[in-house]
Amino acid sequence: MENKTLLAEQLFTQGYNCSQSIFAAFSDELNLDKETALKLASSFGGGMGRLREVCGAVSGMFMVAGLKYGYSDPNDYAAKADHYKRIQLLAQRFKEENGSIICRELLGLQNGPDTPIPEIRTSGYYKKRPCVELVKSAAKIMEEYMEEDKL
Repeated sequence: MENKTLLAEQLFTQGYNCSQSIFAAFSDELNLDKETALKLASSFGGGMGRLREVCGAVSGMFMVAGLKYGYSDPNDYAAKADHYKRIQLLAQRFKEENGSIICRELLGLQNGPDTPIPEIRTSGYYKKRPCVELVKSAAKIMEEYMEEDKL
């Protein structure tokens, strides 16, 4: 597996949102074309459409986990439980590293949605926002989890 953390960081600095950067970085591992991955994850940036709810990098990580390890039988309660356990573990790892999985808390913003207009990515943007570090954190956690799963 190529370095997904570096790839996710590169995608984010190219202008993709946090969720797109994670999900697209892993798209080859998921047998999913990059354009579909980018479109599927496009709604989750900025804590779900800049609502500042669950961090988009976390949502991207969960989508990777769902496509890689998820269940499809609604009556397979053991598979559901296993998957929810996995999601809670990934969330806990992210929270341990970053303090929260909530976008507004990670960015130190007030409650409520933000304007739907995305900010222009300037050098000042990258200096004031921890998003690139959060993307790297989520990608690293997912990479490590996938490596552990191979053992």
